[in-house]
Amino acid sequence: MLWKTLDSEVLIERPWLTARRDKVELPNGRVFDEYYVLHYPTWINVVAVTREGEMLLERQYRHACGIVSTEIVAGCVEDGETPLEGAKRELEEETGYTGGTWTKLMTIAPNPSTMDNYCHCYLAEGVEHTVERHLDATEDIEVILKSKQETFEMLQQGVFVQAMMVAPLWKYFMTADVKK
Repeated sequence: MLWKTLDSEVLIERPWLTARRDKVELPNGRVFDEYYVLHYPTWINVVAVTREGEMLLERQYRHACGIVSTEIVAGCVEDGETPLEGAKRELEEETGYTGGTWTKLMTIAPNPSTMDNYCHCYLAEGVEHTVERHLDATEDIEVILKSKQETFEMLQQGVFVQAMMVAPLWKYFMTADVKK
């Protein structure tokens, strides 16, 4: 069932993306000279709920699709961090919110056919605004607070388009009594 890698060549190697071309042999003996694999760092995202029961959302421009996207907190795990540590750091940096009770919602593979990374999804309940934000040079993020009902309606209407954010939001709303 597993494929055999016969050869591998790195085509581009950058801090946030590595692309390689593999020559692979399938179990049936077929050989493909060009199978492309994208390597990204481990990702995280956070469904965050404030002490007051509001959902913490973000809006930011996404250049590849040319859209302003409504999202939950997300980012990359840095070297030496656990996914949970990365999630807490990203929440603080992007929103200024900290604390709360943290639970792992799920781990998902963004696209296991061509990408080799995972996204760890967390629920942070009872977070509070405690510090100033520290955005990266490419981040221009608007933080917005919505009720759980408003967020659920946005989810149903397709406002959230990023699949790795839609999955944990649906899990959150389907596994807890939070829609009311």
